[in-house]
Amino acid sequence: MKKIILSIAALACAAILNAQPGGGMPGGNREPNTTGMFGMMQVSCDFDPYVAAPEGFDVERQGIEHGVLETVEYFSNTTDTTRRATVYLPPKFDASKKYSVLYLLHGIGGDEKEWLQGVPDVILDNLYADGKLADMIVIMPNGRAQKDDRPIGNVYAGSAAFANFENDLINDLIPFVEGKYNVYTDKDHRAIAGLSMGGGQSLNFGLGHMELFSYVGGFSSAPNTGMPEKLIPDVEKTKKENKVLWMVCGGKDGLMYNSSRLKAYCDEKGVPCTLINYPDGEHNFVVWKYGLYNFSQIIFK
Repeated sequence: MKKIILSIAALACAAILNAQPGGGMPGGNREPNTTGMFGMMQVSCDFDPYVAAPEGFDVERQGIEHGVLETVEYFSNTTDTTRRATVYLPPKFDASKKYSVLYLLHGIGGDEKEWLQGVPDVILDNLYADGKLADMIVIMPNGRAQKDDRPIGNVYAGSAAFANFENDLINDLIPFVEGKYNVYTDKDHRAIAGLSMGGGQSLNFGLGHMELFSYVGGFSSAPNTGMPEKLIPDVEKTKKENKVLWMVCGGKDGLMYNSSRLKAYCDEKGVPCTLINYPDGEHNFVVWKYGLYNFSQIIFK
């Protein structure tokens, strides 16, 4: 049984973040796991098999079709401001064709540009070239729903804005996307995933709105992640309506607790759920790129 012990520094950080809803860090065989102490609690869960991404999965290839990145602006009634989002349009994008939509959320220190550090366009272009993805548009929004949504100053002070993004996402951004692009509007063609704080948002909003999202992913999810009993209050409904619940976290990431407690709850209740322990992984884009590479291949299929 492999033990992961949270460091004192990681515990201190997690405790601070846990006190602020919306907290998060800035941007083989099934293996039993016991996550280290978080306060006085311990969590045991079974990790799912780790399969390494192929070499070069995140390196730009020559001689293949490439998608397009663009920035869009939309008016948010939630914040009474015009807000921005980064959009990935797949190779050979055809405005007359319908597409599924993945909403991809950033961490507490980021904004609508943070995911670009993880070259999502390169990863997705390569997967399209290999015939491994369903057709989709990817929306990378700013998850800080307040008038001044720039990640400056004390980013932890804006925790209410991260929770408020639920309203902006549902009432403003999704309707905007569905008006601008020719996309499907049913839940089976809509997915949500994110890194760190955005991972917590994705689990909270995705599982909290299964009428809107059938696919939910959390990469190194932060302590803004709701407790399992709150995320899944109706086990049978979740079994019936959620198609994918997929998580990854680095083995050296002190925030593993947030993912492992949800996985343990799902295992106990018989809810299908994946949690990958990225070997020796930390809280960074090495893990998050791996998350996007894998999650994007299993949605909308």
